[in-house]
Amino acid sequence: MNTQDRYERGLAKLQEIDGQAGEQVLESLGGIAPDFARYLIEFPFGDIYSRPGLDLRSREIAVVAALTALGNAAPQLKVHIQGALNVGVSRTELVEIIMQMAVYAGFPAALNGLAAAKEVFARNASA
Repeated sequence: MNTQDRYERGLAKLQEIDGQAGEQVLESLGGIAPDFARYLIEFPFGDIYSRPGLDLRSREIAVVAALTALGNAAPQLKVHIQGALNVGVSRTELVEIIMQMAVYAGFPAALNGLAAAKEVFARNASA
């Protein structure tokens, strides 16, 4: 498979999950690291997200859990909380996923995750 196919497939997958938010991330990288923006589309979205083993809902649940557990990726967590909402994960499910991470990643990571979720939920309420 060539790079252009990976990029096009990845861009379509990103659009399916994140809509405009994904495009904003790419635009923000365009002036400083356009190659990194391309890698971000080709590998995670063109290769991994496009695999048949999990649906997008399951993938976004896993990503929200992982980013919450990291505890240091609030901007990315917010994007993926929105992405999870876009692919059918409910607010209640997201809160439970984030709370579950307190067991494995600690209360500070879960608290930070809940703060990110609260911000995303508020932004959606006002939109």
